[in-house]
Amino acid sequence: DPVSTVMNKQPTVCYLKDSREELLASMKLKSVHHMPVVDDGGYLVGLETLDKLLTPQQRENIVVLMAGGLGTRLRPLTEDCPKPMVNIGGRPILETILLNFIEYGFKEFYISVNYMSEMVTGYFGDGERWGVDIKYLHETDKLGTAGCLGLLPKRPEHPFFVMNGDLLTKINFSQLFDFHFKHDTNATMCVREYDFQVPYGVIDIDNHRIVSIDEKPVHRFFVNAGVYLLEPNVLDLIPSNSYFDMPTLFEKLIEKEMETTVFPVREYWLDVGKLADYDRANTEYRDIFT
Repeated sequence: DPVSTVMNKQPTVCYLKDSREELLASMKLKSVHHMPVVDDGGYLVGLETLDKLLTPQQRENIVVLMAGGLGTRLRPLTEDCPKPMVNIGGRPILETILLNFIEYGFKEFYISVNYMSEMVTGYFGDGERWGVDIKYLHETDKLGTAGCLGLLPKRPEHPFFVMNGDLLTKINFSQLFDFHFKHDTNATMCVREYDFQVPYGVIDIDNHRIVSIDEKPVHRFFVNAGVYLLEPNVLDLIPSNSYFDMPTLFEKLIEKEMETTVFPVREYWLDVGKLADYDRANTEYRDIFT
């Protein structure tokens, strides 16, 4: 019999241009564990498997996590515990951050510590429990969110991440990498849209005359989301052993007309800065992170 009587004339396929996220979504929708790859002409060129897609690409980029803050707004939770070590969903915030990076294939981490540093170093050790390498940047004085980068023992060879240790987020780090490289930038800052509604009618006046009335207007801003992707050359702008924060670093880059970009975070993001945020995070954790 001719093969046409038994062949599948409408196979489920993927294309060379499809991203990892698109492939995973398609496999989930079709409930398949493997999918042939075809070119634009429909010719078979390869095979994608679910196991391969779920194994993260190993990345050489380092990740610097900031875990030295006092967390004064979270007291009494932080009276005997640094803020990144506060438990949410049954584990420290910093561990959730670590696991998110590991999911995307990151293996080399530096954790900046100061306040109650022994709690952080004692819990995470050298990272062997998670199959990664963890080293520590010990701040004897508060150096700010960028100043501690001057403590790195060697200059990174590739773009590197810096992230605050009190954030819960599901940022797609692969998309952030693609964005950074596409725009050929020195530094990318993740930003979050923030809405603020004035609870009153806002009156626009000209001398004593009312020009217009805007009832309870909503103002939208982009705010710093505490996640950064930096090129190694930006380290040249950071003074040694001095307080220096990330906004100041970006101001220096702009002043020197070095390319900077913003990456809007559309995924889940929460700065666990206040007790109300802590309660909210514990309520939402199971649905977002498990």
